[in-house]
Amino acid sequence: MSYEMIALLMFASMMAMLISGQRVFAVIGFVAVAASLLLWGDGGSQLGFSAAMKLMKWYPLLTLPLFVYMGYMLSESGIAEDLYRMFHVWMGSLGGGLAIGTILLMVVISAINGLSVAGMAIGATIALPELLRRGYDKIMITGVIQAGSSLGILVPPSVVLVLYGMIARQPVGALWLAGVVPGLLMAGLFILYVVVRCRLQPNLGPPLPAGERSMPLADKLRLLSAGILPLAIFLAMTGLFLMGFTSLVESSAVGALAATLAAAVKRRLTLRVIHATVTKTLLITCMFMWIILAALCFGAVFDGLGAVKAIEGFFIGDLGLGPWELLILMQLTYLVMGTFLDDTAMLVIVAPLFVPLVGALGFDLVWYGVLYTITCQIAYITPPFGYNLFLMRAMAPPQIALADIYRSVVPFVAVMVLALALVTAFPDLALWLPGQVYGR
Repeated sequence: MSYEMIALLMFASMMAMLISGQRVFAVIGFVAVAASLLLWGDGGSQLGFSAAMKLMKWYPLLTLPLFVYMGYMLSESGIAEDLYRMFHVWMGSLGGGLAIGTILLMVVISAINGLSVAGMAIGATIALPELLRRGYDKIMITGVIQAGSSLGILVPPSVVLVLYGMIARQPVGALWLAGVVPGLLMAGLFILYVVVRCRLQPNLGPPLPAGERSMPLADKLRLLSAGILPLAIFLAMTGLFLMGFTSLVESSAVGALAATLAAAVKRRLTLRVIHATVTKTLLITCMFMWIILAALCFGAVFDGLGAVKAIEGFFIGDLGLGPWELLILMQLTYLVMGTFLDDTAMLVIVAPLFVPLVGALGFDLVWYGVLYTITCQIAYITPPFGYNLFLMRAMAPPQIALADIYRSVVPFVAVMVLALALVTAFPDLALWLPGQVYGR
């Protein structure tokens, strides 16, 4: 059997097992180890050990638990809830104002966490019950929370872009800056959709009653202080890194320490908060580590078979497609895979195959990192098996059915596709800011 056929069988076996509902890390690791034993005998047993040692020596990976810790500390200590109250008061007079405030909250949470999980948890537990109580349409606000939480993997400090930078060997600072304008553009498009929809159908997002939003200006201004701590944490973390005073790992440590100090300043650093933050950080970090470990094994076998070069030759030579046609084909592949894989699994399985191809086609790898991340966002909320769909189902109240969750994301998927098309057609949307700072 040819090496190309072996690689194809490995990939097909992995896809079949994933569709059957098996755990991602178990499927990837099993296929990798089984293939290595069949190909190389007893020597293949060292593959898993070698991958584990490589992972343990991957120093930049320390950023993962630190960024996750930072986000959960702000969430568990109630600082995120303070932010929502600020948006609640300032935006409540508008039609759909609380939904707009929820999107803005998601942008802030994204800027202090780097993952979509924390944004989804905060939106589903804080914003969703309040919006339902205020008479907002359940389908619209369910879509708002799912789409808004997906911004966490695009707006810096995105953990996904950190991992992409390691794989593509691109500077993380440039990738973070490249995600700023597209992330804000997408958030702006979400807000525009909510404003237009609530203008056409006011019953979907009624404004707060005058009695509830009447508050002295001094009190309203005092509420703005809720945004000072998260802003200070974000500036301390990313500012020191972008100015070259700290490394990436040191920057994540600064963010984690700043979040802890913020909770202490608010007198909310209790044993309950510490226990919940550490427990959730450990769960998320272990999930990522297992997936990356399994993917390293899989990638080692794939690379040993020469599959990367074979795929590159197939796309560039055999198919006879142009660079832009190949780029669109790769993005469609990510969309399909995203229906049953999370962004990290896609990144560590497929990106090592596609990134060299993108470079060979002459595209900027920083720009492609943003395209990849936006595509992951779309895949996250695309039925039938989008990752965020099931997170929302697990956290939503009983009156929101799975069918409602599927319906809610349709307009937001359209908005994301529009944002992806804009960034694809106008690369400077992603590359302008890195160019100003790094001279790219």
